[in-house]
Amino acid sequence: MTAPNAPALGGRRATGTAVRRRLAALARAELLLLGRNRGTVLVALLVPLSLPITVRPTFDQLDVKGKGLNTGILMLTAAIGFSFLFAVYTSLVSAYVARREELVLKRLRTGELADAEILAGTALPAVCLGLAQALVLTVGCAVLLDAGAPEAPYLTVLGLLAGLLISAALAALTSAFTRTTESAQVTALPVVFVSMLGSGIAVPADALPDRVAEVGEFLPLSPAVRLVRAGWTGELTTGQALGTVLVALAWTVVAVFAVRRWFRWEPRR
Repeated sequence: MTAPNAPALGGRRATGTAVRRRLAALARAELLLLGRNRGTVLVALLVPLSLPITVRPTFDQLDVKGKGLNTGILMLTAAIGFSFLFAVYTSLVSAYVARREELVLKRLRTGELADAEILAGTALPAVCLGLAQALVLTVGCAVLLDAGAPEAPYLTVLGLLAGLLISAALAALTSAFTRTTESAQVTALPVVFVSMLGSGIAVPADALPDRVAEVGEFLPLSPAVRLVRAGWTGELTTGQALGTVLVALAWTVVAVFAVRRWFRWEPRR
């Protein structure tokens, strides 16, 4: 009775295994290429680690303690936000553009890999780097900066996942409008600056004018940053947390749709 179904089940298992194998092989190759680009590696590693320290004077000038805010939590949020921007977003913009201009993406599409697998496999090393960096920074800030223990850790986990996914999707989209690897850092700057100033990374949302803060809540990385911070402070009600998750999901859907519509697989001429 069950014999006719066995090949189909085995085929599905084989297909899943093949996809994982292809993704792993592509991710390993991308990791080797990433390691050879020392400039990108230095930016991805050092900037998220150093920038939280450099924004500490800004937090002191804003008198965050007088507003009932914890400096350690703000610096932790900033550190994770910088990981989104530099370990994942800017490094992936350069990676996607470089692979496109070197015809790597075009050659990969002629093989067994699906488009989603190519994009995901290329992004995996940077996403894993961003995740590892965020975890290290979280532990460091919690221990060294008296950030304390998270009130709602599940919100921080959701924020991390949303931030990594949206950062990777934004990188793929930005690469579509980037002509050369040399110009990748320039085309990435608008997203970096707007996110730093409006998403609560370099400047806490509480310190922004009300109108600016309201607009900033709907920037792509704002929901992720807000969830990361709320995981420590527990400041969001259930309704607010749900609304923030829905905004993050909406941005994810929009970004994925935009990548499917505008991502370029061949060099710009």
